[in-house]
Amino acid sequence: MRIGLLGPVAWRTPPRAYGPWEQVTGLLADGLVATGVDVTLFATLDSITTARLDGKCPRGYADDPSTDGRIAEAMHVSHALARSPEFDVIHSHLDWLPLAFAQHCRAPLLTTVHGFSSPRILPAYRASGSSFVSISDADRSPDLDYVATVYHGVDVDGLPFNPSGGSGLVSFGRIHPDKGTAVAIEIARRAGRQLTLCGPIQDERYFTEEVAPHIDGDRVVFLGPVGPQRRSEILGGAAALLHPIDFDEPFGLSVVESMICGTPVVAYPRGALPEILDEGVTGRLVRDVDQAVAAVHSVHTIDRAGCRTRARERFSAGRMVADYLAVYERLLDDGGR
Repeated sequence: MRIGLLGPVAWRTPPRAYGPWEQVTGLLADGLVATGVDVTLFATLDSITTARLDGKCPRGYADDPSTDGRIAEAMHVSHALARSPEFDVIHSHLDWLPLAFAQHCRAPLLTTVHGFSSPRILPAYRASGSSFVSISDADRSPDLDYVATVYHGVDVDGLPFNPSGGSGLVSFGRIHPDKGTAVAIEIARRAGRQLTLCGPIQDERYFTEEVAPHIDGDRVVFLGPVGPQRRSEILGGAAALLHPIDFDEPFGLSVVESMICGTPVVAYPRGALPEILDEGVTGRLVRDVDQAVAAVHSVHTIDRAGCRTRARERFSAGRMVADYLAVYERLLDDGGR
């Protein structure tokens, strides 16, 4: 089987810090190669992979102020689709843009929908003729047909188990109202716990007005985006991950990474979270700040080893690879549809 994986090019694959789509695509590429699949990964040319690497972008456009991301992505997609006759399946992880040029793809096109940035992009999906995979049942659009739901997998070995954790809390993700960063600060304050914030600043005004005034380097610490090694140290060293989101999140990769480290999650039940979190085993679902504070006070009753075991069963990279192999085989058995 020959698979062309069309990855994003905002950052290197795997990312040095933030870059969830790059992270998932890189794990899938390496996992498929380990099973004997012939994989070409279309990504930035500084990417690190056991697959064959090809692309047009020397490095991620988010790391290069001189590069226009729209042009970089268009050239990247054009290059990959020009090679599409060489593959049994082209598997895209690059949002809507490849779908606009799907008629030029000479292999069955499979698209993993990592979330819809806006309902206005749906026409590109409906008209493409691609097959679709959702990353959670909650993120499915009623306007599309899907061949499967495949949950993201993570590198379990890269997220070592911490049996004791610590007393502090952590919030991981974009600094944005959607992620509830300011709410996490309020929860930690009321619970009397230190909070460590990690992630890129995506909304400068929100950060300046609602987050930065609370950062004192003691009760609230801000580390910015952090790489893989620090992620595991920070997540594993916490009592809980706070995830009080204010949008319907398609998946929640940091939630799974926390669980793998043995650190339970206190989250609002939006989007995929009721699917991802096992109540009382890998965390608590709460509906407001009061419930979140109470959950923080009782989170020590969740068995950290049991948390890791459940998360490992559901969200390992190996499970993700096996699920995608089944999708490819089904697609080819059905004649590309």
